[in-house]
Amino acid sequence: MNRDDLTDNYAAQGAFGASLGTGTRHALLMVDFAQAYFVEESPLYAEAPQALECASLLLNWARRHAVTIVHTRVEYDAQGINGGHFFRKVPALRVFCAGNPLGDFAPAVRPLPNELVVTKQYASAFFGTSLASTLRTLGVDCVLIAGMSTSGCVRATALDTIQNGFIPIVVADACGDRHAAPHDASLFDLQAKYADVMTFAQMQAALDAHGLAARTPTLA
Repeated sequence: MNRDDLTDNYAAQGAFGASLGTGTRHALLMVDFAQAYFVEESPLYAEAPQALECASLLLNWARRHAVTIVHTRVEYDAQGINGGHFFRKVPALRVFCAGNPLGDFAPAVRPLPNELVVTKQYASAFFGTSLASTLRTLGVDCVLIAGMSTSGCVRATALDTIQNGFIPIVVADACGDRHAAPHDASLFDLQAKYADVMTFAQMQAALDAHGLAARTPTLA
């Protein structure tokens, strides 16, 4: 089955992919923009500079519009014990053991002192963290998601976003993966079942249409 057949199959009878809307109060969730994904010597290197560039624009847009911003980072103890079987399954996660510079934020998207940072050990930003409670306290009902990697922590986070009662909007061009195939497949599946997937430009237009002005520059 080719992609056109697949798209037609999912679109048949309106069974998948309904729009969730944009909510009324937004948060930007920057998932795991660690050096590990952008340094060539890293076992997690994703060769996705375009995702980092778009994420930087998205982050600056959110700052200008006073959107709540949450960054996530991964950190394990020296033996990875707090990573459980996940740490054993993916040996490359050792780059996130405490003190490894690859676990630090990429400079282009480093959090400001007033921005919330959530430290996690598993794929979803919600699992084992207080993120859901924090977002509810702030009155957030729609979460804009960017991050690394699309098929891993972004997908898991988007799934838990909707399961925790928030509208997920995945900003496709602000997400990256090691290969186009899992990236595209994950975005397709998220759009069909769990989230609204938009480009940065589409997201700006959608929020602008509901009263949040979009003044940020677009990618060349």
